[in-house]
Amino acid sequence: MDLLTGHAANQPDKTAVIDDRANGDVRICTYAELEDRANQLAHVITAHGVETGSKVVWCGQNSMGLVEMINAARKVGATAVPLNYRLSDEEAAYVVDHCDATVVYVDADYAPLFERIRSDLPKVEHILVFDGEAPDGMIAVDRLVAAASTETYAVEGDGTDNSTTMIYTSGTTGKPKGALRRTTRDPQQGAALLQHIGYSPDDVYLTTGPLYHSGPGGFMAIGLAMGQTIVLQRKFDPVDWLRLLTTYKATTTFSAPTPIRMICNLPDDVFAQYDTSSMRVMIANAAPWSYALKQLYVTKLPPESLFEVYGSTELGVNTVLRPEDQLRKPGSCGKEAPMVEIRLYDDAGNIVTDTGPEATGEVFVRSASVFSDYYKQHDKFEEDHRDGFQTVGDIAYRDDEGFLYICDRKKDMIISGGMNIYPAEIEAALEAHPEIYEAAVFGIPSEDWGETVHAIIVKHDGSSLDDAAVTAFAREHLASYKIPRSFGWMDELPKTGSGKVLKRDLRKPFWDAAAGNV
Repeated sequence: MDLLTGHAANQPDKTAVIDDRANGDVRICTYAELEDRANQLAHVITAHGVETGSKVVWCGQNSMGLVEMINAARKVGATAVPLNYRLSDEEAAYVVDHCDATVVYVDADYAPLFERIRSDLPKVEHILVFDGEAPDGMIAVDRLVAAASTETYAVEGDGTDNSTTMIYTSGTTGKPKGALRRTTRDPQQGAALLQHIGYSPDDVYLTTGPLYHSGPGGFMAIGLAMGQTIVLQRKFDPVDWLRLLTTYKATTTFSAPTPIRMICNLPDDVFAQYDTSSMRVMIANAAPWSYALKQLYVTKLPPESLFEVYGSTELGVNTVLRPEDQLRKPGSCGKEAPMVEIRLYDDAGNIVTDTGPEATGEVFVRSASVFSDYYKQHDKFEEDHRDGFQTVGDIAYRDDEGFLYICDRKKDMIISGGMNIYPAEIEAALEAHPEIYEAAVFGIPSEDWGETVHAIIVKHDGSSLDDAAVTAFAREHLASYKIPRSFGWMDELPKTGSGKVLKRDLRKPFWDAAAGNV
């Protein structure tokens, strides 16, 4: 039986989803109501040609409508493809066309995006617009859903084994790739992870970030699978997040570092107006949380709530760092999650068995949570495959207790004068400075050294920091060859919607200039 159908039968009156918007618009549905709405939407999309194996793109800020589509697509056995609404027109058109979607389901606020790119989507047959009116050539779907049958929709089988998802990677190093999962994850592995972290059906999950990202969306899916209550924040705002946490006594969430940094840096008098004591499980992920940020978090929110997981869109959750180890193991992302195997391979293809910072290797993972393939890019999948293990290109080492430390992405590693330098280590050191809000480190071309270390600094308001002051601080914490040789200063770093810094954009001007492309 479909999990939502089961919850609707067993706890029909329990609140499933709360869509509480900062403008005062609050929408609440029970599990029975969510089941009805998902069935109605399933009937509507099948009437527009969607069937098992079809691709359906959904797009919009967090909303009840998106939760309904996620469940409807699963019921139909269609492949749900979330689209980052922050993409440029060209990027959005690439993803929609590349995934071969025939139907798009879009929030009315983002219908203008599809008006602009409609001519670039020859495979799309129908654009269904929810939560508002549809532009010419599109279909307003709200009335159709309200009039549709609530009869339980289920494909042959149990309605879950036929479901697939495809999430496009954030594309920080190139064009995004569609990470395809053809079946649901191993239920035994999922149950073991939930037990290891300590989730409960009574938890209240608060979204921190957009559902199109595999982290916030994936952990929301866990919450629904367990029959929890989900609280949606339409668009992240730190004060509004505290309001939702306090109002609904939220107990769990998943967050990239950027939102938490914004929350923890709110003025004390603002923070004091809210009660954060209900937070029980904070999953830190999406991008590395610096040690300085973790230190700040445990002074602002319950310290026993802070978990960190290492994983990716492609590989799922691979390691867990528990609350008791957060400050004891600075820089670590923990030990293997239940039923996950990790190997480190050196550049020669040998398995790394030594420990310590000098014994680094590329991280390869084997588990039931690993994705099935890159859609229409199987060669890339095979390129990243070895002995039944898969990689996304991260470099790491283990300590003598078996804790894993991610040094950096292989593609982000700087080679200067023959030395391997990992930007994440330098960023963590710089962000320990009380006047540095955030830092991004990358390599820029050098005739003498091949590459040199360059740092972009975002400082706190009112700071008088300059290059010399940061260099002096770095000398206290880093080996000489790791100290940035040049600096840039920005008010804000460019990022993907999931909070990853777009180093590709930061590097580009330097390498273009070196190549004479400016």
